[in-house]
Order: sequence, then C-alpha cells, then structure tokens
Amino acid sequence: MASGATSAPEVGKVRYGGVGFDCADPAELGRFYGTALGLPVAASTDDFVLLGREGGTYLAFVRIDDYRPPTWPEGAVPKQAHLELGVDDLDEGQAYLVGLGATAAPWQPEPDRWRVLLDPAGHPFCISTRA
Repeated sequence: MASGATSAPEVGKVRYGGVGFDCADPAELGRFYGTALGLPVAASTDDFVLLGREGGTYLAFVRIDDYRPPTWPEGAVPKQAHLELGVDDLDEGQAYLVGLGATAAPWQPEPDRWRVLLDPAGHPFCISTRA
C-alpha cells in the first residue's frame, strides 16, 4: 500500500450508489437513459431526475444553468466521465440508441470493438459486447 494510504473500509461501510450527470434538460436525459436501460423514474423535479429501483444503483440528472456539453474527443469542454454500456450486437445496439436520441460520435477509435455515442445532452458513452 502506498505511503499515506488507508486500508479499505469494512464491507458495508461504503457502497456504490450511482452516478449523476449535469445537463440542461433532466427530463430529456432521464427519458433517454430510462428507456435505454429499462430503469423507472424513482424521483423527479423540474431540475432533477433520479432513475433506479429500490435497493439498486441509480442514475441522476441535474439541471445546470449554462450547461455546455463536452466537445469530445478534443476541445474547450472536456468529458468529465462516461458510461460503459453492454449490448449483444454493436450495430443493433447503436441503431436502438440512436433511435432513442443518441448520436454517433464523429471519431470512432475502434468501431469493431466498441462504439462511442453521445447522449442527448452531449455526454459521450460507449457500447461494447464486452460490458
């Protein structure tokens, strides 16, 4: 263990709860991911949507004034995070997600292994048959 590092907490002390994304329209992003992943809306306001099931992990979407989408892979606004989603077939998975409102990123580093898509708010995410 590195100097100054602490040991891992006991199991049950820390759990992964979920991830939240900044966006301009939480309802739109909640609809996209809720439909794509089959997740129900657990809570919502005009500025916030929470997707997930009781006792499971969640995805949250939070309205941010003056939100600017990432300009991936380069540009003034870097991506801060992205999701890795699993699909059975890359072409079918991409077509399904594009039909829900995603767009294919112009640059595809390894399109035979995974695809980079942009959600309706511009966040990049990947699909692969390995996830």
